Amino acid sequence: MTGGKCGICKLVALLAGIGALNWGLVALFGVDLVARVLGSMPMAAKAVYVLIGIAGVMVMLSLVKCCPACKTGGK
Repeated sequence: MTGGKCGICKLVALLAGIGALNWGLVALFGVDLVARVLGSMPMAAKAVYVLIGIAGVMVMLSLVKCCPACKTGGK
């Protein structure tokens, strides 16, 4: 699905997928996987949440605008 995408796009998709998986686990089982994995490091968990949020915004932007790295063929 992301075979022709640049590394940045693949990383953004991975982070957005982790965020979606985490929200699914919260909704279904009440388990926050990020907090569970990084529970003893609240600042690290907060950083992961921020990165996932930025990735989500970037995925939404990719619906209307092409990634500059992908346009130039950067892989």
